[in-house]
Amino acid sequence: MQENYDRLIFPGRFQPLHIGHIKAIEYALSISKEIIIVVGSAQESYTIKNPLTAGERIEIIKNVLLKEFGEDYCKRIYIVPIMDIEMNKVWVQYLKMLLPEFDGVVSGNSLVLNLFRDMGLKAIMQPMFNRNLCSGTNIRNEIIEGRDDWKKCVPNYLYEILDKYHFVERLRSLSKSD
Repeated sequence: MQENYDRLIFPGRFQPLHIGHIKAIEYALSISKEIIIVVGSAQESYTIKNPLTAGERIEIIKNVLLKEFGEDYCKRIYIVPIMDIEMNKVWVQYLKMLLPEFDGVVSGNSLVLNLFRDMGLKAIMQPMFNRNLCSGTNIRNEIIEGRDDWKKCVPNYLYEILDKYHFVERLRSLSKSD
C-alpha cells in the first residue's frame, strides 16, 4: 500500500502488547512514512488495569517491533510515554503540544477517532484482529482466572519477554490484593 501520510500516531496502553496491536502498527506503517506509538497512562503501574510500568511497556514494544519488522522499519517508529490528563476535549491538543507534528491517528477506539476528527485531523480506523478475545482487558482477565486462551493473542516469543517482568504473577498477585 502506498504511503499517504507523513506521520500518524497509534495510542494505547499496551497492557500487554498483543497481536491486534502488532497488526495495527503494521497497518499504520503501510500508510505512513513514520508512526508515533503513544504509550498512554504512563503514570500508572502495578494495578490490574495497568500492571506494567511505562518503561516496561516501551521495552516490550521495542523488542517486539525489532522481531516483527526489523531495524529498518523501527527507524520509522517513535515510542513516547504520555501521562493521562482526564480531559477528553483537550487531549489531542495535549498530544500536539508534547509530540512531533502528526497528520492524525490510527485507532480502534471510537472516542479517540472522534476526538481527532473534531480537531480536523485524520482519524483512521485500524483493521481489528479477533477483538473479542484479543483485548488487553480480556487477556488480563484470562490470566487472573487461570485460563490460557490469552496465549492465542500474543506471539510465542512474547511469553519470555512478559516472564522477564513477572507479568502473570504480578497480575495474579494484584488481583488478590484488590
